Amino acid sequence: MSDARRTHRPDGPPGEGTARASFMNVPGSPVETRRQLLVKVAWMLLWMIYLAYPASDLVNGGHGPAGKAFGWVCLAVFVVGYVLLVFFRSQARMKPRACQVIVGAMIILAVGSSFALGGAFLTMFIYASVCLAVIIPLKHAMRALVGMAVLTAATGVLVHAGSDNVTTFAFSAFLSGVAMTGLQRLVATMNELREARAAVAHLAASEERLRLARDLHDLLGHSLSLITLKSELAGRFMDAGKDEAARAQVADIEQVARQSLIDVREAVTGFRRPTLPVELAAARTALSAAQVRLEAAPDLADAWPSLANEEAGALAWALREAVTNIVRHGEGATVCTVTADESWAADGERYAVLEIADDGPGPGKSQPGNGLSGLEERLALVGGRLETGPGERGRGFRLRASVPLRPTAAPSGAAAPGKAR
Repeated sequence: MSDARRTHRPDGPPGEGTARASFMNVPGSPVETRRQLLVKVAWMLLWMIYLAYPASDLVNGGHGPAGKAFGWVCLAVFVVGYVLLVFFRSQARMKPRACQVIVGAMIILAVGSSFALGGAFLTMFIYASVCLAVIIPLKHAMRALVGMAVLTAATGVLVHAGSDNVTTFAFSAFLSGVAMTGLQRLVATMNELREARAAVAHLAASEERLRLARDLHDLLGHSLSLITLKSELAGRFMDAGKDEAARAQVADIEQVARQSLIDVREAVTGFRRPTLPVELAAARTALSAAQVRLEAAPDLADAWPSLANEEAGALAWALREAVTNIVRHGEGATVCTVTADESWAADGERYAVLEIADDGPGPGKSQPGNGLSGLEERLALVGGRLETGPGERGRGFRLRASVPLRPTAAPSGAAAPGKAR
């Protein structure tokens, strides 16, 4: 495997983030590629190490050739059933009946091998209990797991496994199933959160569209009504032979049309300008897909309510660029932290500061690409600054964008910026 590490280069190939997401698999999300399925099966097989106990009994337990052959067949079929269950559960169209048949077969194998080969095979009841918790509905899970624990204990007593072993295996089967039930609920909650985040992003975009629709309605409704009225007046003046008055109305129509065009352009520009609430919602969705957790204060979107549109848009662009870098180039990043702060310059001017940091590999020796260069130019247009570099303790990548906190309307007699009020 190559040891090359991706760095935060905004001009890299656009498929890197997608490739990374296809290799990993967020818990609870459907498996989309064979590689994801292989990774998931490999993780599941790690837990099969506890089957070494019955395997050791087959090697050193003094069983005859027929007993050993039967035991190895039972273990092999048991593991195959376990892997098949993982495979079926990972498909978009899960087959409930197939999963139930597999778990039933695993329970039968656990009972049969325990009676045939002794208490060492009671370990299989633990795996069967976990698999039962995976397929059973949550409302019936507790009763099913209690039944599994009773079956484990009864089998252990009948094969004379000893009171200590019976108690250990019965409680282990029950507790393992309960743990898997809790994990299933956690996965369901994570899926609901993903859907909620996607809904929030959709609602934020819809709100922007509604704002544009309202602005265009107000602007064009007033302007077109005025143009219609003046056109009618111009026509009347022309019919009455009042050419000068008609020309004046036509001049007014031209002025109103030009102003309407300016207003529409400003409205569309405002629609295209990113905002912090929209970018935060989009960042949660993008980072979640890349398996990166976003940590941000709930009131971050309203940190600077009086910030001018140009400055607020520049900070939103900074958040978008930073998140894009993490998704595309932040190989190994697990957490993205977004914080809002204020600072004072040497000349006394106050700045709004948005900082985005991750715990990925860091910038390395790569030079800033077009994305960061364009962001720096965008911030410079509003008098802001951009700082990039390694995060705390030299790990990760940190992007720090600052824009001036200028009052939108300075009242008369107000103190100068930077002075105490």
